[in-house]
Amino acid sequence: MKTVKISLNSIDKVKAFVNDVTKFDSDFDLVSGRYVIDAKSIMGIFSLDLSKTIDLNIHGEDNIESILTALKPYIVE
Repeated sequence: MKTVKISLNSIDKVKAFVNDVTKFDSDFDLVSGRYVIDAKSIMGIFSLDLSKTIDLNIHGEDNIESILTALKPYIVE
């Protein structure tokens, strides 16, 4: 499992993010405080506080580099 911090601070960013993660077979979880949401669920994402950075847990190590490349616009260093 790999964890990165992401920012989804606009509705358009959330839509694009969900479209990008659904292209992969891996499981993705968004963790904000004590809440864990399926990152492929747009309704779940909107239940989080999007003004803060969110931890993205990527489950599966098979194509981690291509996943990180696709998600680069959302990753906060």
